[in-house]
Amino acid sequence: MKAVKVAPKQFDMGKLTAPKSVPKEIKMIVEAEEPPSAAGMVGGVPGGVAGGALSGIIGGGIGAAPPPPPPPPPKPKAPAAPARIGGNVQASKLIKQPKPVYPPLAKAARVQGTVKFQATIGKDGTIQNLQLLSGPPLLVQAAMSAVQQWTYQPTLLNGEAVDVITTIDVNFTLN
Repeated sequence: MKAVKVAPKQFDMGKLTAPKSVPKEIKMIVEAEEPPSAAGMVGGVPGGVAGGALSGIIGGGIGAAPPPPPPPPPKPKAPAAPARIGGNVQASKLIKQPKPVYPPLAKAARVQGTVKFQATIGKDGTIQNLQLLSGPPLLVQAAMSAVQQWTYQPTLLNGEAVDVITTIDVNFTLN
């Protein structure tokens, strides 16, 4: 049997002490990496993915550090897409509203009713993207011509002007 020399303790009650002598030779320990075998990896899951996480848990197995917390959500900004607001809310913010001219043909035919549009009110308060939803065909063109001239007070969201999608009703009634 070979005698084993025991190195003196370098720690004494949590204090680090200098070694008594400097070793003549220092060996570097190099660990060779084993290629993954066809049977899988130690601690892996049968049928798992090659190079997958140890024990099938993302981030490793026992003693692995927990993932960092997700970043805080960004402050809400004005939406990129137009906001949708009901017609009654928007109607109170009209600045300029020329009345439509009742078409003579519709008047002679005694046609009356409501023409409904969907529109985007731009950040500057002008009508954009005007689309017909419903209404009597004889009244549509007159209503569209009038609504395209309407101007609204810009709608603010968190202090910033935003585009707004709204519905607009134009009523035609005979006296």
